[in-house]
Parts: sequence; C-alpha cells; structure tokens
Amino acid sequence: MRAGTIAYFSMEIALGDEIPTFSGGLGVLAGDFLRSAADLGVPAVGVTLLYHHGFFRQGLDKAGRQVEHPVDWRPADHLEPLSAQVKVPIGNRNVVVGVWRRVVSGDSGAVVPVYFLDTFLPENDPADQAITDRLYTGVPIERLSQEAVLGLAGPAMLGKLGHEEIVAYHLNEGHASLVPVALLSHRLGRPVADASPADIEAVRDRCVFTTHTPVPAGHDRFDPPVVAAVLGPELGDALRSIGCLEDGSLNMTVLGMFFSRFVNGVAQRHGEVAQAMFPEYRIDAITNGVHVPTWVAPSTARLFDRHVSRWRSDNTMLRYAVGIPLTEIRATHSEAKQVLLDEVARRRGIILDPAVLTIGVARRAAPYKRNDLLLSRPDELRALVDRVGPLQVLYSGKAHPLDGPGKALIERVNTAAKELAGDVTVVYLEDYGMSLAALLVAGVDVWLNNPVAPHEASGTSGMKAALNGVPSLSILDGWWVEGHVEGVTGWAIGADLGAGADLPIGDPVVDATDAAELNRVLAEVVAPLYSGRPDDFVAVRRFAIALNGSFFTTQRMVAEYTARAYRRTVHPDA
Repeated sequence: MRAGTIAYFSMEIALGDEIPTFSGGLGVLAGDFLRSAADLGVPAVGVTLLYHHGFFRQGLDKAGRQVEHPVDWRPADHLEPLSAQVKVPIGNRNVVVGVWRRVVSGDSGAVVPVYFLDTFLPENDPADQAITDRLYTGVPIERLSQEAVLGLAGPAMLGKLGHEEIVAYHLNEGHASLVPVALLSHRLGRPVADASPADIEAVRDRCVFTTHTPVPAGHDRFDPPVVAAVLGPELGDALRSIGCLEDGSLNMTVLGMFFSRFVNGVAQRHGEVAQAMFPEYRIDAITNGVHVPTWVAPSTARLFDRHVSRWRSDNTMLRYAVGIPLTEIRATHSEAKQVLLDEVARRRGIILDPAVLTIGVARRAAPYKRNDLLLSRPDELRALVDRVGPLQVLYSGKAHPLDGPGKALIERVNTAAKELAGDVTVVYLEDYGMSLAALLVAGVDVWLNNPVAPHEASGTSGMKAALNGVPSLSILDGWWVEGHVEGVTGWAIGADLGAGADLPIGDPVVDATDAAELNRVLAEVVAPLYSGRPDDFVAVRRFAIALNGSFFTTQRMVAEYTARAYRRTVHPDA
C-alpha cells in the first residue's frame, strides 16, 4: 500500500447508471473527483454505501406527475464482493457491515478502489439488513443509522482492507461527519468523552470537510432522542461534553466542521455564503469541476483529438480550442444535437427540428432551482416566439419522493407544456441519469439555470455543457459568477446580487422580475444571435470551451484539494 492515501467519504458516489446508488449532483461530483484522482495518479479510495433498492426510477403519469418505480439491479453484476466484515454499534446492538468494490482506472494507469458498505447480511436482523436499502430515507433514525454505517464502520473497513497510510479523510458533506468520531474513538481506545484537546486536535489534523449546501434546511440535524437511539446515550453525551453539538442537536455540518482543519465551500460565492452561515469557522472555497473525458460527447472528443494535444491528460490545454475553426465547432455540435433529438424521438416519439433554438433545463426538481421559470409567463413566451422564431425546450430531472413542492414543480412544467403546445415545443424526459445528462449537455443550444440567488452552491451541469460548446444562460450564482463573461461564454439573467443577497424562495415578485428578465435576454440577445448572426453564436460556443471548459474540471479541483486541503504534493510514484 502506497503512503499518502486520501480517503474520500460520500453518501453517494456515481460511477454509472448501471450502479443506481446516487441521486444527483453530489454523487456525480464524487464520481468525477475519484476519476480525476485516478487520472492524476493521486492515491485515493472512495467509501460510500450500497443501496439495494437504489434511488428510484422516475415515470410520469398522464397528468405529468412524477411516479416512482423501484430500481431492479443486481450488485453482483457490477461490483466485486469482498469477504471483509466489521461491526458497528447502532443502538444497543452490533451491526455487521460487509463491503463490495469497484475499481476506477485512470488515464495515468493508476487505479482508485471505491468501496460500497452493505448491511444486507444474514448475520443482521431484518431491520438492520434494511439500513442500506434506500438512499436518503426520510426517517431520522434510519438516516442517522446510514450515516453511522458510513462514518463509524467506514474507517474500520479501510483498516481491515489494508489501507493503513491514510493522510487525509475527506468528508464530502455532513453525512460523513461521524468519520472523525470513529478516528477519535480508535485513537483513545476508550470513551470519546475522555478526549483531551490534544486528542481532538490530532484527529482534526487528518480531516477535511466540504459543505455543498447554502440553505440551512439542507443540513442534517438530529434531535437528542434520535442520537441516543442510534449512537447510544453515552456517545451523545460525549459529543455534547466536547462541544460539537448545536443547541443540543446533532448538526452534521457543525460536527464535520468542528473536527476538520480545512473546511471549504464548492464555489467562490458559496464559500462567502457558507462563511456567513457559520462565522465561528474559517471556510475556504474550492470551486467544483467535472471530469472532462466522461462528459464530452463522442463528436466533441473527436474534435479535441484533431486540434488539442494532450487534452485528456492536461485539461488546461482546452484553452487552445480558441483556435478551432468555427465550421468545425458548428459541425461538431450539429452531430451531438442530432444524437440528442434521435433519443427524444426514441423515448417520446416526438420529432424535433435540428434548426430550431433548443434550450436545456435538466436539474433536480427543487423549488429554489425554479426549473419552470421560463414557462411561468406563457403569453410572454408566445409573444417571444412570434417575434424571434420557434423555440424548443427539453426538460429533465427528478424530485425526491418526499419533496411535495419539487413534485409540484414537475407537474407545473408538464401542465405548461400542454398549454403551450402548438406555440412552443416543451418535452419532459423521464428518469434523468448520467447517460441522459451527457446527451443533453452536449446536444442543446443553450443551458438554462435560474435558481433563487444565493441558494445555488455550485451547479456543475453548466460546466459539462460548456465543455461541449453549449453556453449558459443563468442567474449569477454558484459557479456562473466565476464562469460568466457576458456575450463571450454565455449570458446573465439580471445583475450579481452578491453573497449577502437573501431572496425568498417562492416570492412572486422575485420570480416575476427574474422571469421578465429571462424573457428579455432571450428575445433581445440570445435568439437574435442564434438566428441572425450564427457565426457569432458559434464563437460563443468556442469561448465556452476555451475559457470555461479548460478551467472548471475535476482535474484542476483535485489538484487544488491536494495542495491546499491535503497539504501534500502527491505523486504517482509516492
């Protein structure tokens, strides 16, 4: 085992649609992180949970409402079962935890193992076997039990598997915040309540915490009875005695920050927002990225192969895309667009026109993301089409099964699609996943993102689009504050309100103002450029690749974490 290994803990890690143990952006980012670690030869391991029932498969009923279907998959078809087992105390019993492995191979020839922890074992009673059934269960005791398996059993499993030289434990969101508690317990060999400041500091020196959530409601909190039921009253009292509870409750974000020497947000703006939320901690920022080879379309990859040397091994070389002839940029996107439209026809039986301006809106359906903003003023949208020409809009995205407002958002989109039929073509594609996302980010003409600022932590879908020469039209929030150059890499909706903005979600005045501005930019800038000055539009495509695609990568992100968060220069031959 090489020295200097990074242990990356995440509640979800997306390695492909065939392993349906992820719900969206957090898991996709984790998968991209580990792929880039392998590309760079950074010694790393990933730790997550195996969900036998996955997240869910999404359907739509005749009214356009989301319907959840169970996921049918066999872990043995995609993962390697290992014999190692550990035990984790949950409540008044020991739960046996097994493990599966999937190896990620990198461009460097290095490999990164990803371990999936599993409680579906005959040694456990049925209730404990079900701990790793479903991702993001809504029952607090079940959720904290999952986080106990990840955080308390995970470090023990790494030791069991021979990963002894862990130099940094990276906690990807608060779900993993029990990892340092396990490290402290192992260090002491006795109750955590007896920890000295020196013991706590020794554990803190090995932990890094990344927060992805700028919304207070998005941070897991567990009341004392739940903590006592899952972790036991002794550990709950110990966490209180060493000062890492918040108002008597276990806030997993606070716990992770308390035990970490480096804490960061996932975009520069998000770092500022998180710092204001948690002023007692120092919060840095490392902006997210995406794994370039995973998210470029085949036609885009062939374009880069012709014109950009070493783009896979050194993503910054994509800045030289600025010299690619516009004719080739146009032809490459036309190919990706036709692939997408063929998939729409296959899935929905709807034939779309490749010459028509096509907008993509494909994100998790959550109220703050306002996926339906473009459709919220149907008469103005009809007038826009009458003025500047036809428009096609492709939607996709799931809502959490327990998120009523998110489900209502999907229904509103589909209701508006029926009302606009004949004037604007709106298509909702079911069951959003990695494969569909890859087609959308490469095949649409414009990527639309309109969250309520400053509630977007980062957002990586627009980065994937930029890689393929698809510019963003977005609210200035998250990553777009850094990637936006007006009329060069894309277009802004409204002004930059700054990190201190605190716009309410669902406010009709805010939504009406932003919808009017979105319609104005589409009508006066984007659509006329697309139809009237096509070469200038393709030039924006090219700059999106050269300026944004070359920077917003997980290759750059992993290098930043290695230097700043892990405080090491880790080489493949370390």
